[in-house]
Amino acid sequence: MDLFDYARTIKKDTESPLASRIRPKTLDEVVGQEHIIGKDKLLYRAIKADKLSSVIFYGPPGTGKTTLAKVISNTTKGVFKQLNATVAGKKDMQAVVSEAKDEFAISSRRTILFIDEIHRFNKGQQDYLLPFVEDGTIILIGATTENPYFEVNRALISRSIVFELKPLSTENIKTLIMRAVTDEQYGMGVYNAAIDDEAVEFLANIANGDARAALNAIELGVLTTSPDENGVINITLEVAEQCIQKRALQYDKDGDNHYDTISAFIKSMRGSDPDAAVYYLAKMLYAGESIEFIARRIMICASEDVGMANPNALTVATAASDAVRQIGMPEAQIILAHAAICVATSPKSNAVVNSIGKAMEVVKTRTDLRVPTHLQDAHYNGHDKLGHGVGYKYAHNYPNHYVEQQYLPDGIKDMTFYEPGDMGYEKNIKEYFNTIKNK
Repeated sequence: MDLFDYARTIKKDTESPLASRIRPKTLDEVVGQEHIIGKDKLLYRAIKADKLSSVIFYGPPGTGKTTLAKVISNTTKGVFKQLNATVAGKKDMQAVVSEAKDEFAISSRRTILFIDEIHRFNKGQQDYLLPFVEDGTIILIGATTENPYFEVNRALISRSIVFELKPLSTENIKTLIMRAVTDEQYGMGVYNAAIDDEAVEFLANIANGDARAALNAIELGVLTTSPDENGVINITLEVAEQCIQKRALQYDKDGDNHYDTISAFIKSMRGSDPDAAVYYLAKMLYAGESIEFIARRIMICASEDVGMANPNALTVATAASDAVRQIGMPEAQIILAHAAICVATSPKSNAVVNSIGKAMEVVKTRTDLRVPTHLQDAHYNGHDKLGHGVGYKYAHNYPNHYVEQQYLPDGIKDMTFYEPGDMGYEKNIKEYFNTIKNK
């Protein structure tokens, strides 16, 4: 590299966006994704040993797909090529394949081809790559925000290892923010910038796992904020709000506001107020509350406050919990609203929670209770000599598939734990019991 090439490189580095400049250059600089690049993981070992096979990185924006590809380009002894499927065509791929063949023939070096947004290639374009991936002419690294099992040809999937990248944690984002503010070579350190703890917390939460969103806000803040009398550019909470165009809520996920808001959310669902439930849900989501945490609270409310008055409420809440983990934000907000409204508008009963509470109290205080002998196991020879199972009445042999007999231990045989109410499906339960018992 001559002096002019070096100057052009420096100019490009300083003019490119912060999120691009600050990208890790080595594997050990990567933040997050420990589940796939921890030091004991396959991908870490393969990159370190320069023995990578074709892979597909799948995950939301800003989670490090391109970063990992760049790290590989800095690590490999092979030739690294990059295409973006939004603008590249078949001719671009043909050129890469031709160069890859020539390179291997001359130097025996493999070509690693990184294709960003690979799901944007149509079936024909993806099919073109297949024989060259198969014979090792190219090692493919595909990156996609869409589920590759739906959007990438099965043939390519079968010849690649799919690695799913997760949204970065709040702590991961904080680490990247501080690196961006202080790094003098690739970050904003040369600007003599400082950032308040409140601003770091806000940006890390509002980024919702997308490092690029937080870094873009940092760059905008530093470049548009005037230094103070000491020459320091202070990124305050107010500056951070302006840079990301969102207002910070007074919502500390470890403080009173967190507990007050989730309490109001639950009480609104219990109180059959879907409007208030959706409002508090929106407040939590806006502040970056964990969608998994919210989903768990809805599931608990579905049993504790709805219970058997609408048995389907728990099914909806559980399905919502599974769905938000698969889909993530922003669409997860619709699913959580669906579940919260279902719980809020369901008939209410706390008979289930009362029943288990009462039963647990008896179990803790009464240690003298035995299973009635006629209910004891009778699946062995000699049970009748002990009286085990003797006198048991098989319910299906009687009208309404019900027969009066003692099920509770002697000491509590007349106790009632579950008392169905008159709301929703529990009214049907009460009527059913009256019917089978001929009341």
